[in-house]
Amino acid sequence: MEGKDLAGALRGAAVRHGGTRLVFHGPDGRVETRLDELHERALRVAGGLAGLGVRPGDVVALQMTGRVESAVAHAAVLLCGAVVLPVVPIYGLRELGFVLRQSGAAALVTSGARAEEVRAARSEYPALRHVIAVGEEGWDALERAEPFAGGPPADPDEVGVLVYTSGTTADPKGVQHTHRSILAELATMPVRGDDFVYLDAFPPGHVAGLSVLLRALVGGVPTVFMERWDAETALDLVHEYGVSASAGVPFHLAALLDAVERSGRGAGTLREYLVGAAGVPPVLVERADRAGIAAYRAYGSSEHPTISAGEPDDPPDKRAFTDGRLKAGTRVRVVDPEGRDLPVGEEGEIWSRGPEVFAGYRDPTLNAGAFTPDGWLRTGDVGRLDADGHLTVTDRLKDIIVRGGEKISSKEVEDLLAAHPAVTEAAAVAEPDERYGERVCAFAVLHEGRSLDLDGVREHFAALGAARQKAPERLVVVDALPRTPAGKVRKHVLREEVRGWNS
Repeated sequence: MEGKDLAGALRGAAVRHGGTRLVFHGPDGRVETRLDELHERALRVAGGLAGLGVRPGDVVALQMTGRVESAVAHAAVLLCGAVVLPVVPIYGLRELGFVLRQSGAAALVTSGARAEEVRAARSEYPALRHVIAVGEEGWDALERAEPFAGGPPADPDEVGVLVYTSGTTADPKGVQHTHRSILAELATMPVRGDDFVYLDAFPPGHVAGLSVLLRALVGGVPTVFMERWDAETALDLVHEYGVSASAGVPFHLAALLDAVERSGRGAGTLREYLVGAAGVPPVLVERADRAGIAAYRAYGSSEHPTISAGEPDDPPDKRAFTDGRLKAGTRVRVVDPEGRDLPVGEEGEIWSRGPEVFAGYRDPTLNAGAFTPDGWLRTGDVGRLDADGHLTVTDRLKDIIVRGGEKISSKEVEDLLAAHPAVTEAAAVAEPDERYGERVCAFAVLHEGRSLDLDGVREHFAALGAARQKAPERLVVVDALPRTPAGKVRKHVLREEVRGWNS
């Protein structure tokens, strides 16, 4: 990648990979373009933003669906030296308002309806100078502007990207990434062969979707972007464009495999699938193998986007039961509650460091809790390293269920329950219990036409040889699990529901 800042990397890619095909598929139609054509549009929009007074270091928020204008806007903000802030499209005004205020955004690019809402509450966002709606004159004027002439390169250690965590436990946190850390993340994303074509299922607004977009724009990777997720449509696009790789959360992969089975035409050219951002049941990886797709797990966060990842040619047990090897330059410590390193195979909190680690939160008061005094990132996740150097994430610290003094991994319960033939998805949380302190409560989504009760669950766990205390003592069958916009299960919503039963 040319350039030590993101603008330089974008300009270099437009020259080297200008003929790369980019496809944007949405409910209103499809746009096919080339990287050099998109880059020319982005230069005009960058010139328009500069003409409005957007300067290097200003934050520009983008709340847009995954259409071609979103890609243009992301590139334009970076080309003019501003800080790009992608916002999850389904955030309401309450969530967007928090992000605008906390980030100090100078401009917002969004849809017409949302633009009107923000304009009506303009006094609440004192730093916000411009609200631009795609499809209205303000956006059209940007597209007609003189192309941005360029400016001095940014310091690689300056903030270039600001993303907000999806807020599974509290108010979103503004995660600041430098040009250097984002370019390091892009370098971890492999491209395998000249026929590599990627399907993007992640929505804009979080680090996974941003990484896929920038890999296309900086790395020249042919990519098909889906504005709205639909498994049948995804399978159609795989067959039509010769898609060879994709990624998503377990929900995406399970739905895609359902579509493959219903269609009777197989998975086509799709040969690998990275699945992460949530607990991954091993049975899902095994199911993908049967469909001819080498699925493998990965682990990361907004703060450290890719800590570890598998490979499609890894042994099946490593792909199904571990989160892969550490990425180049990344180091991990597995520690006990006092911060002492634990031996290989023992579980503890994961601390990480490496070139992708963020520069700190927008609210600097949060940094002390995130980093150790000597610079390790406290991930808040529990896991272990094996003798082969593979990392396995087993839980969040707060997701451990303590029943009568016995610690139970909610992820293990979820994996065991997901292996039941009636279950398509599962989530486990702690339920308060007068006798044991906590007990296991499981929420399950079932395959159509199937049923399950606690007796069936106990029999299933016993047949798998699981310790009796790990079997759920309450089972709640639901139509769907509550999710963040990034696809993670909103465990705090389930915990609040459980607490309501016991209040």
